[in-house]
Amino acid sequence: MARGDRAALSRSGGGREAVEAVWRIESARIVATLARYTGDFSLAEDVAQESLAEALVTWPRDGVPRNPAGWLLTVGRRRAIDAFRRRSALDDRYAALARGLGEGGAPAGGDAARDFDLLWDPDQIDDDVLSLVFIACHPVLSREAQIALTLRVVGGLTSTEIAHAFRVPAATMQARITRAKKTLAAARVPFAPPSPDERRERLGSVLGVLYLIFTEGSSATSGGDWLRPDLAHEAIRMSRIVARLVPGESEAHGLLALVELTAARFPARVQDDGAPVLLADQDRRRWDRAAIRRGRAALAEAGRVGRGLGAYGLQAAIAECHAVAPSVGETDWERIVVLYEALGRLAPSPVVELNRAVALSMARGPAAALPVVDDVLATGRLDGSHLLPSVRGELLRRLGRVEEARRELELAVRLCQNERERDVLRHKLATLGTEAAPPCW
Repeated sequence: MARGDRAALSRSGGGREAVEAVWRIESARIVATLARYTGDFSLAEDVAQESLAEALVTWPRDGVPRNPAGWLLTVGRRRAIDAFRRRSALDDRYAALARGLGEGGAPAGGDAARDFDLLWDPDQIDDDVLSLVFIACHPVLSREAQIALTLRVVGGLTSTEIAHAFRVPAATMQARITRAKKTLAAARVPFAPPSPDERRERLGSVLGVLYLIFTEGSSATSGGDWLRPDLAHEAIRMSRIVARLVPGESEAHGLLALVELTAARFPARVQDDGAPVLLADQDRRRWDRAAIRRGRAALAEAGRVGRGLGAYGLQAAIAECHAVAPSVGETDWERIVVLYEALGRLAPSPVVELNRAVALSMARGPAAALPVVDDVLATGRLDGSHLLPSVRGELLRRLGRVEEARRELELAVRLCQNERERDVLRHKLATLGTEAAPPCW
């Protein structure tokens, strides 16, 4: 656990809050380590959840153990042994695991640190988590199942959060995740680092999953926080590992550049109380210059090893335009428009078109952008998303069509699932028709 994470745990106090803090920080590593030891992906997640449930009962009663992650890991391993006992009387795997635990096992809340040290190899941790990502992206699963499973077991998102991202009911998503785990078990997918050929085969899925995890961390789809830095930084960490694993793959560097350059703005994106700060109002002196340097270096590497930028590289180039601009007004919006046009040809989507419209409005005015948004509206592909009415409302406001803007923004408020973002839209509505009205982006 990093020093900053320990500080966060210390601030969280004891009992249930500590359980939640440790789980948020360590769940992916705990599941990955248990998967390595049990060789059973689904069992690893089940016993990790059982250890979490036991912590929720024990820690508030007995206090937080000295080594919280080790405690969870030890309990999870004990539950795995129980499961093996149930499945088949003392087989070879159980014997090997039991020897590591010792006669009778350590008592709950006992010296978990000793057991933790036996099981937790610091040099193995990154490989464990990355292996977990590659397993979740195994070709035996559909692309949707790959993304959902990784978000669940590596990203730590709830089924409801993933369901919202996919725009499906929570029950549907839960069933999809359950089927994915059963499919992996039926296919007897081993828990082992993939071979170089397997890495290349699954790389597209892995990058897609890491991008989605980062996106949820940088713009939460629901809940009371606009940013989820823990989630975003986990995606960054794994992106760095992937880029090192496949140094000749341009898109791996492109994704790393994108997440570094985007995360560089985090320190200025929220106020102390968590309220969002829009781009035009951000204090650019607070942007993380080291992250910008890392992101620009990764973008240069993507250009060096590839035959032109891919979808992630193009988005990183857009982020670079923002990173090097002294202000919104001095941003090279025409270049951003060109980059979005290229992205639209390479990876067309209604969200890309919406972003291109925003850039067009900044470069050439709202009248040039509104037809692009209306074309997206006509396709119906963003029905149910607050993004389209919020952008359309802003363009209408800037065109002086106040009542139409009001209807769009009211719709955006109803559709938006994130409380912080909803506050921004409400403020926009309250100040509509006045000079105090902020831009929606």
